[in-house]
Amino acid sequence: MPIQTLSRLADIDPARWDALLADNPQPFLRHAFLSALEDSGSVGGRTGWRPHHQVLSDAQGDVIAALPLYRKTNSNGEYVFDWAWADACHRAGIDYYPKLLCAVPFSPVTGARLLGDRAAAARLLDQLTAELDAQGHSSLHVNFTEPDADAIFQNRDGWLERIGCQFHWHNRGYRDFQDFLDALTSRKRKQLRKEREQVVGQGIEFEWREGHKVSEAEWDFVYACYANTYHVRGQAPYLTRSFFSLLAERMPEAIRVVLACQSGRPVAMAFSLIGAGELYGRYWGSLADFDRLHFETCFYQGIDQAIAAGLSRFDAGAQGEHKLIRGFEPVITRSWHYLEHPGLRAAVSEFLQQERLGVMRYAEAARDALPYRQE
Repeated sequence: MPIQTLSRLADIDPARWDALLADNPQPFLRHAFLSALEDSGSVGGRTGWRPHHQVLSDAQGDVIAALPLYRKTNSNGEYVFDWAWADACHRAGIDYYPKLLCAVPFSPVTGARLLGDRAAAARLLDQLTAELDAQGHSSLHVNFTEPDADAIFQNRDGWLERIGCQFHWHNRGYRDFQDFLDALTSRKRKQLRKEREQVVGQGIEFEWREGHKVSEAEWDFVYACYANTYHVRGQAPYLTRSFFSLLAERMPEAIRVVLACQSGRPVAMAFSLIGAGELYGRYWGSLADFDRLHFETCFYQGIDQAIAAGLSRFDAGAQGEHKLIRGFEPVITRSWHYLEHPGLRAAVSEFLQQERLGVMRYAEAARDALPYRQE
């Protein structure tokens, strides 16, 4: 069956790509999202993310499987950190870049990576690993996989599993935010209520917008806030300003923006996507300092939204033990790595075994520290 490599997603009809997502309606995998990254210049060029998507068609020319794939010349924006592996290769005189990465750029969200027919997508994986050396790639990585894909990797030689830990909020049929608070211990319930009151006391009010109701001037503000979170750390933002406008054109129904306003003027924002019955908090930023505003804008407003919309889960992004005491529960994430160099593979395999024990202990300790009342 013919395999096609796409250097840009615009080379495939959006409907044909999205048809592969019938069982995976997550917004990050849609043609609209991935093509907006490319068309806005957020990936491609000198970003270190070169589109290298793999598409498999049947004898009739119908697309039956695909991998959202990138040729990487750095490890920026991946959230499964392999800088130490790259450094070890550099010191040993081994080329680590370029490598191949199957993932959604800048989005540490678990979801489908093998799109369409799973058996056919597995053949794409096998073809890629067989040609790594010949194509000048050191490795193939697949980040933030779902359980169905994990089973495929487990049954293939050479693949190394890496686990991580994130914190997600789960909706257990709460009627409103107070109902959620009632599930917490008295001490934590008082802390969360006090934090919300502190924000209100500063005259902050919140406005939620769907993508089609955000003006270009408001997108300017959203981007300024987003970029500022990078500038204060001395870094350049991954996304360009045009990405937000393109996404608002192509999939406005999936966008949720909450604006924090003081005296009618926006002072902070949080940008989220919605799909598959879940809310995904992605970007936040503020152009001024306000006490506890980050917790309210990024967490409590999202919980309110998830409850009101009857969503099952709120994924507020990677990192953050500060989420734990606010009811976000530890969740194990998985990624898979195929390293061509046998010495590197052996060293990384040993490291991952040790790391796994540490991550599992950390997740267990985090679960013991959750603020929920013991029934």
